[in-house]
Amino acid sequence: MAQICVYLGSREGENPAFLAAARRFGESLGERGHGLVYGGAGVGLMGALADSAMASGAEVVGVMPHHLVDRELAHTGLTRLIRVADMHERKARMAEHADAFVMLPGGIGTLEEFFETWTWRYLGLHAKPIGVLDSAGFYRPLLDFLDTTVAEGFLNADTRRSLVSGTTPEALLDLIEARLSPP
Repeated sequence: MAQICVYLGSREGENPAFLAAARRFGESLGERGHGLVYGGAGVGLMGALADSAMASGAEVVGVMPHHLVDRELAHTGLTRLIRVADMHERKARMAEHADAFVMLPGGIGTLEEFFETWTWRYLGLHAKPIGVLDSAGFYRPLLDFLDTTVAEGFLNADTRRSLVSGTTPEALLDLIEARLSPP
């Protein structure tokens, strides 16, 4: 069983496909025997992911700074909610508990957490799988931009290949699982 860290929005977004994909990703985690590590909110895509993962039998660990407990509405029904001092500690604790990292639709906080984690991989601080769920084409422009950074000489092709993406939860989890280290 792997612990999959997921970065995603505390809002639902405008496209119902984002909410459906978050729910399906959570279900898939439980069905495949994986656990979830995420930001700990009970609202938006975050809440939907956590609820569906728990309903499917997954262990769910949320990590939330004290100052966000009220703002992001901490989920009260998790397997475990870890309260931390700040965002730096949040990211470190999430990474410490994770065997792989995935990004679902979200805003600037989601992007910041994801890119820091990918940068840590690039710097050799971890070798854990990292992926993007491109729900309803949400991240297609970003993935195309990353391909452009390779073509223009700003990103190494190996680094770009270290990031996998899928358009369905099942496809992405297949790619992540293929890259997980044996227990």
